[in-house]
Amino acid sequence: MFGKKNELKFYEPEKKIDRDFLRSVAEVAIMTVITALLSYVITYSFGLKTTVIGDSMEPLLINGQGILVDRFVYLLKSPSYGDVIAFRPNGNENVHLYVKRVVALPGDTVVIKDGVLYVNGRAEGEHSDTDLIEDPGIAASEITMDVDEYFVLGDDRNNSEDSRSGNIGPVERKTVAGKAWLMLSFGDKKWGLIK
Repeated sequence: MFGKKNELKFYEPEKKIDRDFLRSVAEVAIMTVITALLSYVITYSFGLKTTVIGDSMEPLLINGQGILVDRFVYLLKSPSYGDVIAFRPNGNENVHLYVKRVVALPGDTVVIKDGVLYVNGRAEGEHSDTDLIEDPGIAASEITMDVDEYFVLGDDRNNSEDSRSGNIGPVERKTVAGKAWLMLSFGDKKWGLIK
């Protein structure tokens, strides 16, 4: 005689998906995507990303480091003392953007004597890593900035091609792409605001 086999069956309750939880997760995901897209559009509409070429802005910025440039800010105001700007030398669209610090504004006089930068007769040097500027270039004689010109130098003044160079000279406002405001992580350098 054959008997029925006893089979043990365990009841597993049906798992219910919490619709409110899924809705919350979907909202967060959608808001994250929208925020990222909006940030991208704003950054690249009013700004641009470029790469620092050379060592002239060390120790602040290093060769190969990416930076973000605000193209909008100078539509509202003019560059100021100490601003780090990106510009195309002589407006040449076929060269990379140069990144330098503004040391003199329109109407200012600039001269480099005995390795010291003088702006309007006052000795400057708060952003220089070196004690003396070895090559005054065209600033060996006093230069007065025109109404739309800026004198710019690299922070590493003895390793910089800047306004002292005859092929660059004072930077005209129309060649300024914008103000460098954010440095991106690169090697040992962490991202941060450019001051």
